[in-house]
Amino acid sequence: MRTSTSALLLAAFLGVAVHASQQQVLHGGPAVLGFNEFTTLKHPLYPAHAVRVKKTKHCDGEVNTYSGYVDNEAKHLWFEFFESRSDPAADDVVFWTNGGPGCSSAVGLYMEHGPCLILDEKGPKRNPYSWNENANVLYIHQPINVGFSYAEHGEVVWTTEEAALDVAAFISILFDSEHFEHLNLTAPGRKLHMTGESYGGRYIPLFASAILDQNVHRVQAGHEPITVSSIMLGNGVVDWAPLMTGFYEMQCTSAPGVMPTTPISTCVRMRQALPRCLKGLQSMCIDVLDQMGCLASWNFCAAEMMEPYASAGRNVYDVTKQCEATDDDETCYAQSMHFIRYLSLNSTQEELGVDPGVRGPFKSCSRAAGMRFNDSGDFFRGSYDYIASLLERGVRVLAFNGAYDFICNWAGTQRWTDALEWSGSDAYRATKLQDWEVDGQSAGKWRGAGGLTFATIHAAGHMAPFDKPKESLVLLQRWLENGKF
Repeated sequence: MRTSTSALLLAAFLGVAVHASQQQVLHGGPAVLGFNEFTTLKHPLYPAHAVRVKKTKHCDGEVNTYSGYVDNEAKHLWFEFFESRSDPAADDVVFWTNGGPGCSSAVGLYMEHGPCLILDEKGPKRNPYSWNENANVLYIHQPINVGFSYAEHGEVVWTTEEAALDVAAFISILFDSEHFEHLNLTAPGRKLHMTGESYGGRYIPLFASAILDQNVHRVQAGHEPITVSSIMLGNGVVDWAPLMTGFYEMQCTSAPGVMPTTPISTCVRMRQALPRCLKGLQSMCIDVLDQMGCLASWNFCAAEMMEPYASAGRNVYDVTKQCEATDDDETCYAQSMHFIRYLSLNSTQEELGVDPGVRGPFKSCSRAAGMRFNDSGDFFRGSYDYIASLLERGVRVLAFNGAYDFICNWAGTQRWTDALEWSGSDAYRATKLQDWEVDGQSAGKWRGAGGLTFATIHAAGHMAPFDKPKESLVLLQRWLENGKF
C-alpha cells in the first residue's frame, strides 16, 4: 500500500529476553576467538557493559570478520566488524552508523560500502569498492531496538546523549581487549574515524565527543587516552534551518545540477513562506528549545518547503528519481528488499550469531525507535556546537554530500559550514570551491581549511557510496591519508 505524504516524510528522517546459549570468557588474542561461540570481553571502567564477539565468514572471507553484541545489562546492541583487506595492524579504524533516527547500519553495509553488497536475489557479492580496502570498518545497529539490537524488558533510548554512552563504552571495551591488541587505538599512529550518514550528522559529533570525554576517566584509571582523528558526516543533518533554505533551492533553482520541475507558483509560495519558517526554527528550536513551539515551527516548514516535493512521489534521497517504496521497506529503493530478505533467513542469522529469541523477519528501520527521538526533542537539536568543539580539540571534520540528495541537501551543508564559529572559521570562509578528480574527471567540488572540509560528489544521492562507489572510496582514502582532494 502506498504511504501517505506525511508518513513518507517521517520515514525519510526517522528512517523477548535472551542471550546466546553458548558463551565463554577467554584470553589470548584474536586467534582464540571462535566461530561457533561468543567470547565475552569486560572492562573495569564499564562494569555494567560487556562485549560478546565471535568470528564469522559472513560477507568477506578474505579478512578476519567478527559479529556480536554490546551488552548493557538488559540492552543489547548488534555490531559487525571487518578488518582491512590491506594491512589491519597499520590501517585506521572507521566506525560507521546509519541514521534515521532508528535505522540500522545494514543499509551502509549491504547497499553502500560494505565488503559485500546484496542488491539482487543472488545474495552477497564481493564489493571491490568496499571501505575496508584500506581500513578496519565497524558497523553498528543503534539505538536499542533497531535491526538485530534489542532490549529484554522494554528498555528504550530517547536521545543521542544516551546512545553515545553505549558507543563510548563499546569502543573502549573492544579495542582495549587483548583479543584486538593489534588494533589498539592508543598505539602510536593508530587513528579512529567516526563516520555516519543522514541523522549521523547528529549522532557522530556526540559519539566522538563522548569518546573524548571518557578519556578523563581512562587516564585516572591508568589507561591511555583514545584519540579521535576525525569525523565524517555523509549527507548529515546538523542544522535544520539551512536545509530548509536548501529545500527551496533544490526544487526551484539549478542547484542540484538538473532543471527544476516544481511549479513556479509553488516556488513563489515557498519563497514567501521561507522567512517565517526560518524565524520559527530560530526562536523555538535554536535560541531556546520550546518543545511545542519547535514542533509547530518544524511542521510549518515541512508543509511549505518539503511536502510539495514528497507529494509528487519523488525520491527524497535523489532529485533525479521517483520513489520506489516496497512492502519490505519505505526508503524509496527497491534494492533494499534483497538484503532485508537475506538477513531474515534463519541460516544467515545462525551464521552471524543473532540471539535465538530475536530471530525472524529483519526490519532495517524502526519507526518506534525514531519517534522517541522526535518526542524527546532530540530530532530538532543542532550538533554544530559539538562540531566546533571537536575542531578546537584537533579533530578534523569532513562534511560530504551527494549533489542530488534532497532531504540532506548540499546547499544546506555548505550554509552551516560557512556559518560555523570556531577559531579556524575565517580561514575556512576564505576558501573557494574547486574540483576534485578521479581518473582525470571531476568527481565533485571541495573546499577546506583549519580542519574543516566540505565536499560534494557529482550525480550521487543521499547514499553517495551506493550511487558512486568508486568516487566515495577515493574520497575516504584521500581523507584518511591527508585530507586533501
